[in-house]
Amino acid sequence: MKNGIVLASAALLGSLPAVVGAAGPTLYGKVNLSLENIDFEGASLAGPRVAEGWELNSNNSRIGIKGDFDLDVGNLKAVYLAEFGIDVDEGDSGGETFSQRNVYAGLQGAYGTVIAGKFDTPLKRIEGPVDQFNDLYGDLDTFIGGQNRSNNIIQYQTPVLWNGLTVKAAFSPAEQDDVDGDGDEEDGLADTVSASLEWQRDGLYAALAYETDQAARRSVDGIDRADLLRASLSYRLGALELGALAQRAEDASPGGDLEDRSVLASAAWHFERLTLKAQGGQTKGEETGEQLKLWALGADYRLGAGTLAYVYFSQLERDDAGTEDRAAGTGLAFKF
Repeated sequence: MKNGIVLASAALLGSLPAVVGAAGPTLYGKVNLSLENIDFEGASLAGPRVAEGWELNSNNSRIGIKGDFDLDVGNLKAVYLAEFGIDVDEGDSGGETFSQRNVYAGLQGAYGTVIAGKFDTPLKRIEGPVDQFNDLYGDLDTFIGGQNRSNNIIQYQTPVLWNGLTVKAAFSPAEQDDVDGDGDEEDGLADTVSASLEWQRDGLYAALAYETDQAARRSVDGIDRADLLRASLSYRLGALELGALAQRAEDASPGGDLEDRSVLASAAWHFERLTLKAQGGQTKGEETGEQLKLWALGADYRLGAGTLAYVYFSQLERDDAGTEDRAAGTGLAFKF
């Protein structure tokens, strides 16, 4: 039923006549298929598993519809986006052809944009260009928490201010979930809050974000809900691109004193069609002393507009357990 609704919606949008002053609806997507050889000993916190052999993976392939159109009030526009994950290799996602990713609707005007739905939090978004291995086993999400796509989230984003500054502020009602772990269901308007400052100019990107009572997702110290502080920085100078990210996750539960500290550094060298890249980092639990360490190497070759062929190798190590997860792969990524 869900798949039928998605397909019917796409067909309806595609048949709509053009709206004066409208951008869209625009169909877009990404298909990222890779063939990988893995040797996993259960180092990952993201559903650790023991496995060895060959895999064909979809790597968060997706398809979406987005657009906007003018309204009759002031200079307001309606904006919308509906993006769904697709499993190219297996044909379904947990029994469904489509899985929800970022989906929202909202209003845009001279004073900024307000959107509501389910989408990446401001803190997640400031990973920006720092993560050179996004969607692969070398992704920072394998060892750093806070990569949340939140339900029931409402966000305000300013226009670009002061030579490149953008501010985002978002909140989510918990809708009767016990997000702070005190045994009582939350029914407030802003039970989870996320905000960010982003500045981008002349090849430099710098950002700072903070969240309260957010799902930790990955935690070496065993944190369930976290207050998160993240900073990221990247700089592109000619062919060279450098990036860094640091994060502190503190236990948000009553009386909690657990804490994770994470760092990531990345670099890429762009030479005509070829890009060589590397990144490495670690997350350390302040209470347990446990550490997760990641490093990855890779090369991308641009075949055409929006199309890459790539190879990469990544390794994730978990110190106390003495386990390693290794992956080597080659693939093709298409954007349309």
